[in-house]
Amino acid sequence: MKIEDKLTASVINGVKELYGAEVPAKMVQLQKTKKEFEGHLTLVVFPFLKMSKKGPEQTAQEIGEYLKQNEPAIANYNVIKGFLNLTIASDLWIELLNRIHADAQWGIQKATKDAPLVMIEYSSPNTNKPLHLGHVRNNLLGNALANVMAANGNKVVKTNIVNDRGIHICKSMLAWLKYGNGETPESSGKKGDHLIGDYYVAFDKHYKAEVAELMEKGLSKEEAEAQSPLMQEAREMLRKWEANDPEIRALWKKMNDWVYAGFDETYKMMGVSFDKIYYESETYLEGKEKVLEGLEKGFFYRKEDGSVWADLTAEGLDHKLLLRADGTSVYMTQDIGTAKLRFQDFPINKMIYVVGNEQNYHFQVLSILLDKLGFEWGKDLVHFSYGMVELPEGKMKSREGTVVDADDLMEAMIETAKETSSELGKLDGLTKEEADDIARIVGLGALKYFILKVDARKNMTFNPKESIDFNGNTGPFIQYTYARIQSILRKAAEAGITIPAVIPTGVELSTKEEGLIQMLADFTNVVRQAGSDYNPSILANYAYDLVKEYNQFYHDFSILREENEALKVFRLALSQNVGKIVKLAMGLLGIEVPERM
Repeated sequence: MKIEDKLTASVINGVKELYGAEVPAKMVQLQKTKKEFEGHLTLVVFPFLKMSKKGPEQTAQEIGEYLKQNEPAIANYNVIKGFLNLTIASDLWIELLNRIHADAQWGIQKATKDAPLVMIEYSSPNTNKPLHLGHVRNNLLGNALANVMAANGNKVVKTNIVNDRGIHICKSMLAWLKYGNGETPESSGKKGDHLIGDYYVAFDKHYKAEVAELMEKGLSKEEAEAQSPLMQEAREMLRKWEANDPEIRALWKKMNDWVYAGFDETYKMMGVSFDKIYYESETYLEGKEKVLEGLEKGFFYRKEDGSVWADLTAEGLDHKLLLRADGTSVYMTQDIGTAKLRFQDFPINKMIYVVGNEQNYHFQVLSILLDKLGFEWGKDLVHFSYGMVELPEGKMKSREGTVVDADDLMEAMIETAKETSSELGKLDGLTKEEADDIARIVGLGALKYFILKVDARKNMTFNPKESIDFNGNTGPFIQYTYARIQSILRKAAEAGITIPAVIPTGVELSTKEEGLIQMLADFTNVVRQAGSDYNPSILANYAYDLVKEYNQFYHDFSILREENEALKVFRLALSQNVGKIVKLAMGLLGIEVPERM
């Protein structure tokens, strides 16, 4: 039974005995006692003044005295105005720790057979270039959110939509045909996504040179862009692709396969995965079909030029293009097609799109259109909108010179972690394999934690150097505390001390120890709140607060040198459970913790 439930029952009995009144459980308001006051839980007594016919302080005093005499869970109380601060007895805290101790997955709910199915879309790369810093934030948020939703008892399907068609893809293909001399990932030693990205950049360089040349001949910028032979060839290639030209389709498949092999390596290093990947080349025709069906039913209208539109003025929005005059589809059409396929594949109860905040309007419109077209989850779709992520000026340059490449970033983070850890002596006495593995865990942990601790809605600056600090609100600080706890537990085991399945009561605890147990118990609420608010940063900051509290406890109290055996065992059990919850919290964020450091 939870401490709060036990106390609620005692307060109800107390009010009945003292004032002869029956009160419902919802009238008993218990909250965490404010830091500046003594106590663990605070009872608000104002609702009982009508029954006591006395002032708030006297009422609080009477209820406090009743609880102290009749409820063994209460060790003491104090009154501040109309608030009754209650101190819970040590034995009850140990009982609570025993409940946490007995549950390896404390705070995590398993999905039942009839749990709702939540689909989460994230990543959404283009097959003409590698993943970049913006994708890193997207992937980390999507992956953490999927873990959090699953920890709240939902069935979760992680999905990705790959933008594998369109003019930008043809630009890379054309540049490779013209300037590639048959170069492959094998012949160049480059990852496939980087190789294709290089040709996308090459197209842009040659195209700009053509436009400049035409402008020198007296053409305006617009005319020069329209007449560029390279751009005309790219458009012709797209037309052939849409007409299923076998040669163009074969080249497209070959180059896309190189990119996917590259993406897979990046995803693996980042620790993210998907249950189902959709491709726009397969969804855009489905979307067209749905739009034409909507046109037939009168949801949409056709203009004289043949283009198809949705009139959303009744919803306070404007007119939205769904099919161009030449019959080609726009992003919105593709999203409708993807939704149709997903709905066929899965019994979706809730759909969450992890997409940057520059697309807020797009998802507002998509929600209305899906609802009109009869998708049950349409009007309730969640756009998990996040802000931009940037680097401090001049910190890192990528191969394209403008955006920071995800692979380069992760590599640099691991390298920095290795240097920093070596300087601090954290890798002393380890084999090269162990040191490399710790550098990977710390480097990627620093990157992930720094990005995930910020509320997703905010724009942020990712500072690589700041993120690998072993002090402060960082991944490495949390990881190092976890490793420290594991080291204490190993030493205890070497000394022949075992932590029993049930920790004995009868030990006097300090307020610091009681506070730590209260924080551990609170993990259940933290996981729930992170899920209901769609906010992984709540978990990140909880993990930091927990290790900060634990480090103060470690500094102020002996563990292995404690002479009272029962107290020593209690402190080891407390440490073990702090480690467990830290590992669970970080695991939900997709962050590993090292056993030694």
